[in-house]
Amino acid sequence: MKKLMLFTTGGTIASLEGENGLTPKMEAEDLLRYLPELEQYCRIDTKSLMNFDSTNIQPEYWIQMAKAIYEHYNDYDGFVITHGTDTMAYTSAALSYMLQDLSKPVVITGSQIPIAFKKTDAKRNISDAIRFACEEIGGVYVVFDGRVIQGTRAIKLRTKSYDAFESINYPYVASINTDEIHYYNHVNKLKNKEPKLDTSLCTDVSLVKLFPGIKPEFFDSMKNLYKGIVIESYGSGGIPFHERNILEKLNELSDCGISIVITTQCLEEGEEMDIYEVGRKVNQDVIIRSKNMNTEAIVPKLMWVLGKTQDPQKVKELMETPIAKDITL
Repeated sequence: MKKLMLFTTGGTIASLEGENGLTPKMEAEDLLRYLPELEQYCRIDTKSLMNFDSTNIQPEYWIQMAKAIYEHYNDYDGFVITHGTDTMAYTSAALSYMLQDLSKPVVITGSQIPIAFKKTDAKRNISDAIRFACEEIGGVYVVFDGRVIQGTRAIKLRTKSYDAFESINYPYVASINTDEIHYYNHVNKLKNKEPKLDTSLCTDVSLVKLFPGIKPEFFDSMKNLYKGIVIESYGSGGIPFHERNILEKLNELSDCGISIVITTQCLEEGEEMDIYEVGRKVNQDVIIRSKNMNTEAIVPKLMWVLGKTQDPQKVKELMETPIAKDITL
């Protein structure tokens, strides 16, 4: 039988009604009591790392999760992390960068309804996550509503429905039915590789969503606060330069040594800054292109890269290098 470690971090899946609404209160052992049948598939040890609503998850907690997996890596065949859904995609991407060359699965799951409720998606999601964590596969994955998503490609699209997560700009890895796992594409099965742990993070990163009328002066306040800025622009990734000249302000920030990533507010197909004048006017020798990365991956990747170097050209090179299948263009 495979031997797995179940880490819990809180989230809806572990929540109970409190004085001010749902709040995480259940520990790891409590969750497994609702699923005694899992004992026939594998041995499961448990450890509660934290107990937070994922709205309260911070980058420092990603480090704690990554270190916990690395410290227990040689003792288990796979790992499952239960997590709140609101920031799950950020966590799965962050772990994909901090833990590389994995030859074992790290599976993140959660639920839209607490496991203690009569009607819940938690039992299925945990069961599916446990099943997938027994596979001969390496990497970080999100398992939710019977679908397996690459850790750098998950986005939460729905606030209530069971199918809360989608895989954006990348195929689903697999689907999980009652008795089988169906893979949609070839999956590399890493063997005899030592995992790499790199938890260097610089959290001086901001995310700005452009909108018509945003004041250029807004960006002046960022010069002494951040070392990296992610700009969610429109469509193919152009930057306004007429009347309210945002392009000029981004050039000023770049001149100050701040690394700037341009992405698009459109969920699918990524940026393509070579098509329009508003894109071609951007200095692409300096500005970082996100290609078809998800924002939920761009933010932790930028923190991770800035934790290693703050040389703008080296940051650009690392950010534009595919890692954990985060870029496919």
